[in-house]
Amino acid sequence: MGNTKKVRTAGRFGSRYGVGVRKRLLKVEDKQEKNYACPFCGFKKVKRKAAGLYACGKCHARFAGGAYLPITLSGSIIKKTVAQKAFVSKNKALDEIIKTASEENKQEIEQVKKTEKIDKKEEKKKTEDRKNKKEEKKKTEDRKNKKEEKKKKEVRKNKKEEK
Repeated sequence: MGNTKKVRTAGRFGSRYGVGVRKRLLKVEDKQEKNYACPFCGFKKVKRKAAGLYACGKCHARFAGGAYLPITLSGSIIKKTVAQKAFVSKNKALDEIIKTASEENKQEIEQVKKTEKIDKKEEKKKTEDRKNKKEEKKKTEDRKNKKEEKKKKEVRKNKKEEK
C-alpha cells in the first residue's frame, strides 16, 4: 500500500484504525517532519533525530525537546515568563512586599517569618528527640539481650555441672 493522493502517508494503514485517528496522525507527522528554527543559530535547519531529540544541520547543535515538536507548550510558557522577568523567587517577592507595605503590614509579615523560623526549630527539636528515643530504645534492648544471654549461659553451666 503506502502513500495515496487523498490520505498521503496514512495510506499505509489502509482502512484500519478509523478516519479520525489517521487524520490526527497526518497532522503530527507533518509537524515532526517540518524544519524548525535553531535556538542557537536561528537558521531553519533543525530536524528530528529521534523522539524528543533534535539536531541543527547548520551549527550541529543537539538538544532535547518534545516528542514531536522541538518546543513544548510548557517550555514556551516558561520561556515567555523568564523573558518578561515575571519569574521572581518567593523570597524576592516577600522582600518587595515588605518594602511597599505599611508599618502594620511589616509587623505582621515579620511575625509570620518568626513563626516559620520557630516552626523549623520545633521540627528540628522533634527530630532530635525521636533520634534520642530510638537510641535509648536500642540501648535498653541491648541491655535486656545481654541479661538474657547471661541467664542462658548460667542455665547451660548448671546443666553441665549436673551431668
